[in-house]
Amino acid sequence: MEYLLELVRRHKDGEPVGIHSVCSAHPLVIEAALETGRERGLPVLVEATSNQVDQDGGYTGMTPAAFRDFVHGIADRVGLARERVLLGGDHLGPNAWQDRDADAAMARAEVLIDQYVAAGFRKIHLDCSMSCAGDPVPLPDATVAARAARLAAVAERAWRVAGGGAPVYIVGTEVPVPGGAHEDLQELAVTTPAAAAATIDAHRVAFEAAGLDAAWPRVVGLVVQPGVEFDHHKVIDYRPERAQALSRFIEGVPGMLFEAHSTDYQTPEGLAALVRDHFAILKAGPGLTFALRETLWALADIEHEMTAGAGGSRFKEVVLDTMRAEPGYWQKYYHDPARARFDQQYSLSDRIRYYWPHPAIQAAQAQLLANLERTAPPLTLLSQYLPAQYEAVRAGRLRNRPADLLKEGVARVLRQYMDACMAGAATKELETCW
Repeated sequence: MEYLLELVRRHKDGEPVGIHSVCSAHPLVIEAALETGRERGLPVLVEATSNQVDQDGGYTGMTPAAFRDFVHGIADRVGLARERVLLGGDHLGPNAWQDRDADAAMARAEVLIDQYVAAGFRKIHLDCSMSCAGDPVPLPDATVAARAARLAAVAERAWRVAGGGAPVYIVGTEVPVPGGAHEDLQELAVTTPAAAAATIDAHRVAFEAAGLDAAWPRVVGLVVQPGVEFDHHKVIDYRPERAQALSRFIEGVPGMLFEAHSTDYQTPEGLAALVRDHFAILKAGPGLTFALRETLWALADIEHEMTAGAGGSRFKEVVLDTMRAEPGYWQKYYHDPARARFDQQYSLSDRIRYYWPHPAIQAAQAQLLANLERTAPPLTLLSQYLPAQYEAVRAGRLRNRPADLLKEGVARVLRQYMDACMAGAATKELETCW
């Protein structure tokens, strides 16, 4: 992770640089991310979350080693060198085992950390903020930090066995929970400098108590709430004036920047302002799969127009029928039965993303793309349903093929993050950090 350490140093020296994190296991999202990284000559940070990938497979069915191989396979296919793929683990801790007592949950978390680091993940978010069975709610800062240091010790041992670059660490957590708010939001409380200082101090003390003085300089990020979030149909935009005190605070903390979660759907100007104000690690997930769903929906509409509704994939119907039959991933999030079908498709929380691997949906998607591969969409329908892709096709920048059209929908969002993170950066100098 020398690239990330150098990026932090340059940011601390006054250069407004940052990095975006791709938090998705969807192969087309990852492929789009790696292709845009190759085009820009930049590394790509891909992160897996603790409930998505773990020693038992998580909800993706992948262990950390399997996820690494999955991402590296895509990198090989698109021509991005593996060393330019940075792997991170998000919210690593006892999250998946909160129903157990702390000893049992932390024992499972130790295995989780060991497997992530052994598999080559080197950006490790230590998050022990969740209460386990029998714990007080909320946990005291000292307990959170002590548990994080315990996991950092496991990571350090695993790294020394595995070799390679030393891991870097992120501490702290954000409110609301990962993946977007469950409820309607009006305004968020920005983390106070006092709260940020308390989190840093508690973790520093815990690292020292655990004999991890050598690892502390590699704690490069603190997760805070800069006042950005989204609910089902509304985005809370970044307002720099509300985060000025927090932004000034981190300027006095050596070697550390902020990590901002739930930056999905922020404007390009908002993303650039976040990086400028030292929220320099930008996490994105639902916003990327939302862009994927938008493009898939548009391709389904194009197919419907081309076939007059006969002989098509019925892609939308298959997806929505599957969600209705298997409501586990969305039911507790969408509370109004009258608008459930609308929310299933269009909610910014994008619960639909959990259904893409379903075999019935995969089959319908394959048929959709095959139909449009066999007969390319006419420009008139591209202009109607995918105007940005239409312009790129007309300009010769994009092939009129369904997979390319689909990845471009995601890539347009990713480029906004890249632009925000590398505005004015001396990328040639950063490229030496391999």
